[in-house]
Amino acid sequence: METMDHIKSLTDSGHLLTDAAEQAGPGASVPTCPGWQVRDLLRHTGMVHRWAAAYVTEGHTSYHPDGGEPDLDGGELLDWFREGHGLLVNALASAPADLECWAFLPAPSPLAFWARRQAHETTIHRVDAESARGGPLSPVAPGQALDGIDELLLGFHARPKSKVRTDAPRTLRVRATDTGDAWTVRLSPEPPQAVHEPAADSHRPGSVDCELSGTAEGLYLTLWNRLPLTAVTVTGDRGLARLWCENSGVTWS
Repeated sequence: METMDHIKSLTDSGHLLTDAAEQAGPGASVPTCPGWQVRDLLRHTGMVHRWAAAYVTEGHTSYHPDGGEPDLDGGELLDWFREGHGLLVNALASAPADLECWAFLPAPSPLAFWARRQAHETTIHRVDAESARGGPLSPVAPGQALDGIDELLLGFHARPKSKVRTDAPRTLRVRATDTGDAWTVRLSPEPPQAVHEPAADSHRPGSVDCELSGTAEGLYLTLWNRLPLTAVTVTGDRGLARLWCENSGVTWS
């Protein structure tokens, strides 16, 4: 996906998130984030939006702390969220291609990183808001879902802080039935090592301990723990699939 595609996704997901949060109400529980209410979701995501925008607009070249979550609620909180979302979208859309600032995952450029990261951040939290509201979830396009799986497996869980580990070497395969893409994830006492095999290369033979298969969207939301394992097909060692669900959460701190 290109940077402008991510900015469009960020824009659309932010509007959907706000609509769902308003319909659910600030006190509604967020089933995909146990212990959170919608007000917590808005405060957190709005804080992240402003934190990210500061890197783009102020050019911080090292880690810069966030500004904290506001003590707002109701309509004031929604207005604050909308404002911060708009600031982030405008910052990314107007930033120069050669922007220099801090980033924490590999990317072609800092601008590409922040557009991608905030698009997926907002999409996943949009799902949280819609889960709190109830009813059907807005769809995730296959291309965006594939990109999000890439970011999760090849980005977040390649880092030393990943807790997805096994005592003995094991292999997990993730296969998108609608696009043909697949990922082979090698687990061990070290951080996971994942390889993305595009559709043309994804039918190479090789045994694995467990395979998760389903649509790109279903896999994306399941790997981010926004849908249960029943949303995809699990073949082989279900314990390995459960290990993923129990240890793969990406937290703010």
